[in-house]
Amino acid sequence: MKMRVWNFLVFAVLSITVSACMNGADTMKGEENAQLTSPPNVPPPIKRSHSTKVKVQLEVVEKTTPISDGVDYTFWTFGGSVPGSFIRVREGDLVEFNLSNHPNNKMPHNIDLHAVTGPGGGAASSMTAPGHTSTFSFKVINPGLYVYHCATAPVGMHIANGMYGLILVEPKGGLPKVDREYYVMQGDFYTKGPYGQRGHQPFEMEKALKEQPDYVVFNGSVGALTGDKALTAKVGESVRLYVGNGGPNLISSFHVIGEIFDKVFIEGGDQINRNVQTTLIPAGGSAIVDFKVEVPGTLVIVDHSIFRTFNKGSLGLIKIEGAEDKAVYSGKISDSVYLPEGGAVQSVGEAVKVPMARTKQEQMTFGKQKYEAVCAACHQLNGEGIPNAFPPLAKSDYLNADKKRAIGTVLRGLQGVVTVNGKQFNSVMPKLDLSDEEIANVLTYVYGSWSNAGHQVSAQEVKALRAEKAPEKPQEH
Repeated sequence: MKMRVWNFLVFAVLSITVSACMNGADTMKGEENAQLTSPPNVPPPIKRSHSTKVKVQLEVVEKTTPISDGVDYTFWTFGGSVPGSFIRVREGDLVEFNLSNHPNNKMPHNIDLHAVTGPGGGAASSMTAPGHTSTFSFKVINPGLYVYHCATAPVGMHIANGMYGLILVEPKGGLPKVDREYYVMQGDFYTKGPYGQRGHQPFEMEKALKEQPDYVVFNGSVGALTGDKALTAKVGESVRLYVGNGGPNLISSFHVIGEIFDKVFIEGGDQINRNVQTTLIPAGGSAIVDFKVEVPGTLVIVDHSIFRTFNKGSLGLIKIEGAEDKAVYSGKISDSVYLPEGGAVQSVGEAVKVPMARTKQEQMTFGKQKYEAVCAACHQLNGEGIPNAFPPLAKSDYLNADKKRAIGTVLRGLQGVVTVNGKQFNSVMPKLDLSDEEIANVLTYVYGSWSNAGHQVSAQEVKALRAEKAPEKPQEH
């Protein structure tokens, strides 16, 4: 009799074990606090081989910070940043979610996580008044990269104010190892004033309804991924970008200039596309892109709906350090002038009325905005230019020696050989058709940056030169 009982127990245990293995179940052990990170940082990969209870503590903070130089906006944030804190869990985990609404906030908020299987993605259980905390739990059943956002009415307004982020549900076997991981999320913003208008800019509902954003940016502001905040990597390293699109309206045509995505986890799921140039990311969607960097230089992150990049702010940088590989990329081998019949300085753009700068500092601010929109593609954000193609503006002896000549160059364009800092350049600069005020602001910014002479240029000086007859040939220096 005892032997029969023993055999039955052994059979029962084996049956349960086999059933669990067949269903992909794993053991739920213990609990831990989620490590949350602000963009562009990502929490480290999960190393445990079992499911656990993960406690997430996320605070909603309404705060006013710059969306661009000289332009402030009141963002509603998850965790104090736009996008909100990055959350990383493992397939099968039980998530205890604690959403706190800071006592100084003015609005109730909640959260809809696309990773949740349940009513409203958690929105119905997380409506939270200022000064309160709501708690609910959910099991993460499906692996993938998912958007979360506020779903309090008016939902579009809450999202448009920056209330979105990403939650990664790692598969049980983990993701392939890479050297670097970053968090990048696009959003479109609608302000009462146009792009670059200084001061505090409130949300503009009419523009949002018409889907006409003033700003389209990565990680919450113009320049969030440039300068000292640019992403970095080294030659030979593999890079993974967790990319989201908060919207609320626009689809992103996500592209990295100078790279090809080796793998794209389409819409954040487990289907992989390979050798991709540009990937579409819908509003409220995501993608994981992997690539290896082979040569040094600066890669440019853009929304390839390209006017958004150069006129509304969706531009970021990845700076790659390491040894060159001429077999992969030679750089420019030769440079010669090509002027077909009728070739000459071309006119680009159209002068528009701009706010009058009252001080030199305002000229610097307005000039920087115009420089980044019009000039940086050739002369670069740091003014260093492109070797053998476009001359440097930083520490430029050509500019510093003759302010009037510099005004004329921007005013009328330039072609032919010029010598800048001891090196010859033979290219064509188009006539940009900027207003007197815009030219004065741009040149004041250039002169006041990168160890240049610090000259201030006035609109009156530009106007006076505009009235003069243009010289027939560029003046050599």
